[in-house]
Amino acid sequence: MSETSSAEGPQEAGVFKLDIISPGNDQKLQEDPGFSDGSSTEPPGQGKPKGITGFQALVHLVKGNVGTGLLGLPLAMKNSGLLMGSLSLLVMGYIALHCMHILVRCAQRFCKRLNKPFLDYGETVMHGMEAGPSAWLKKHALWGRHLVVFFLIVTQLGFCCVYIVFLADNLKQIVEAINSTTTNCHVDGPMLLTPTMDSRLYMLAFLPFLVLLVFFRNLRVLTVLSLFANISMLVSLVILTQYIVQDIPDPSQLPLVSSWKTYPLFFGTAVFSYESIGVVLPLENKMKDTRHFPVILSLGMTIVILLYILVATLGYLRFGDEIMASITLNLPNCWLYQSVKILYVLGILCSYTLQFYIPAETIVPWAVSKVPQRWALLTDLGTRLVMVCLTGVLAILIPRLDLVLALVGSVSSSALAFIIPPLLEITTFYSDGLNPFIIVKDVLISILGFLGFVVGTYQALDELMRPQHPLTFSNSTTFLH
Repeated sequence: MSETSSAEGPQEAGVFKLDIISPGNDQKLQEDPGFSDGSSTEPPGQGKPKGITGFQALVHLVKGNVGTGLLGLPLAMKNSGLLMGSLSLLVMGYIALHCMHILVRCAQRFCKRLNKPFLDYGETVMHGMEAGPSAWLKKHALWGRHLVVFFLIVTQLGFCCVYIVFLADNLKQIVEAINSTTTNCHVDGPMLLTPTMDSRLYMLAFLPFLVLLVFFRNLRVLTVLSLFANISMLVSLVILTQYIVQDIPDPSQLPLVSSWKTYPLFFGTAVFSYESIGVVLPLENKMKDTRHFPVILSLGMTIVILLYILVATLGYLRFGDEIMASITLNLPNCWLYQSVKILYVLGILCSYTLQFYIPAETIVPWAVSKVPQRWALLTDLGTRLVMVCLTGVLAILIPRLDLVLALVGSVSSSALAFIIPPLLEITTFYSDGLNPFIIVKDVLISILGFLGFVVGTYQALDELMRPQHPLTFSNSTTFLH
């Protein structure tokens, strides 16, 4: 189940191989060392000597969207209501899909115009601004590329923060309940908890292991970690799904529409889960026959959308108002379901390195270029150490998993998935004489993304600053059967 996706790095000093790993995903699509081996715009008769089939691309796309974001969707459903949440996931999913198609079309246009085999997200935005009608956009085209790179870095480091919170949250629950964990999954009753150290100490305990993992710079090692992570999470997801479909209570007590004040938190979490747009172009470039990619993209995202709606709805129906920031924390205290948490902890621990790869391959070469060659290795490792500690500090300062998901989704994911692609379509095809309907449609999508960006960020920060939310895991001390 290992997937690695590579794109050209956004460095001016050179080209770096990046692994674009999507926010709800923990997987990678491995690219060949050279981009000349494949092109998203090659004529059908000039097929790539190597590449993935349409089915493989479909599998990569579906797996690439299924990760930690999926586990937070049931709580997101609580913040929106059953009906509103289901409809919103459906609409947002297909808007995100539409924006992916826009990005692909724009990249294909510039690949043909510039006779290049491949363009990454940042390069496509840069060329789109250069092709726009505004002299100001043309002048600041390079800044557009830098902005996309910045949002990608923020998104990936945000994922790393989410992972640290997730690791500490689940391990704390496992340790505190281990004395009462049994082999009988049908025994009802309260758990006997053994209080342990503060959740922030669990986060600190993980940091040495994370530092050692990010010191592995060989992509082959990362591929092995990706394989292990994906197998672990697939097994745990199967066990989780079969549990939540059992004994679903009467749903009539659950609201169809929740308060509008909590809806922005739903928006941020949903966007966090859907933000896989960065993997689209590398995936298309890797296909043998790219003519079928639009169909594969539509089919894959439809499967993802239906899976998200299914897990979010069933999870909320199963646990109601007691749903926690990660649905794994609602599982009963027996070894079968504790194994779900253990497997996910191991999977996320390995996936941290994969999510870390993009910001590392962007920031580390820049830092190394500023020092003499004899200090290159030390600077490389030191920069990685500082970056890991930074994610740890941010995770400690924002320990609520649901709010971290919402904040990362609102800040950077909304820009990458909803705001930038529609504006890119306008600038790219403006010279062709765009239909006014398309312009209005693109502007409305960008406004939707911008509103989600502003309101979602404000709501998440407001929740974080409220005194009734202590800097501990509220969901680490509550256990359900």
